[in-house]
Amino acid sequence: MGRRHRKSTVHGWLVLDKPLGMSSNQALSRLKRIFDCPKAGHAGTLDPLASGLLPVALGEATKTVPFIVDAAKIYRFDAVWGARTATDDLEGEIVAESASRPTAEEIDRLLPRFVGRIAQVPPAYSAIKVAGERAYARARSGEAVEMAEREVDIHRLERLGTATADERLERTTLECDCGKGTYIRAIARDLGAALGCQGHVGALRRLRVGPFMEADMVTFEIIEAAAEHGADGLTRLLRPLEVALTGMTKITLRADDAATLARGQPALLRGRDAPLVHGPVCVMCEGRAVAIGEGDGGRIHPRRIFQY
Repeated sequence: MGRRHRKSTVHGWLVLDKPLGMSSNQALSRLKRIFDCPKAGHAGTLDPLASGLLPVALGEATKTVPFIVDAAKIYRFDAVWGARTATDDLEGEIVAESASRPTAEEIDRLLPRFVGRIAQVPPAYSAIKVAGERAYARARSGEAVEMAEREVDIHRLERLGTATADERLERTTLECDCGKGTYIRAIARDLGAALGCQGHVGALRRLRVGPFMEADMVTFEIIEAAAEHGADGLTRLLRPLEVALTGMTKITLRADDAATLARGQPALLRGRDAPLVHGPVCVMCEGRAVAIGEGDGGRIHPRRIFQY
């Protein structure tokens, strides 16, 4: 007889400020131990060389992860000029160099080219699968990996800081507001190529994922201090799972109708003034989300049930 999994008693989102040098999975494992929560997942990997916002779902909030992973993101990064690396960041060996350095004016003139729906070739050292295997695994084995070009959405790309018109810059801090699937390393690489000076990412920090903002982040130091006050201290750091469903229509049901959904049966929207709903809906009861459903006029069909 198989071992039964212990049920989570913690439910919600933690917005972690992931430190440098730690993988996203290492951060997740550490949080599972601190919160004593066996059921957890993160929404969007950050490499060890990147820091910043890592949304972590605990307990039933893991059922809302699909609504976050493709959300818009904001990154702040340093583009280092004069060299391109195999990994398009400071970890890889240098594969091309240039003595040229750009001015702020030259950078600003080119940035609009990288805004909008643009074509981008992902780095060879990425988690994208090529013929059933991760690209980075093939690249690390010495294979020449051909990555397919794809389109991504860049909503904003701007240079931060000040510089004189003719000052030659060794590195530049930029901020990027982008859609799913965007590789910041590819932006630094391609911008360097367009400037004729080569480039790679020297530092990367994520500041936003969907509804989770920079101001929401908490560090491991804050989390461990809260843990000294027990479960109540840790729970106060969590955002409700409904935050991940912010853009979804919300419908409030009575307890008996919510119970019907929980049994896997469709619930009727009752009353003379009951709305007609279509598409995904967040079903609320007594102030909290109890299900994600699919509206079909006057009925809601259950798709995901939250079991607290």
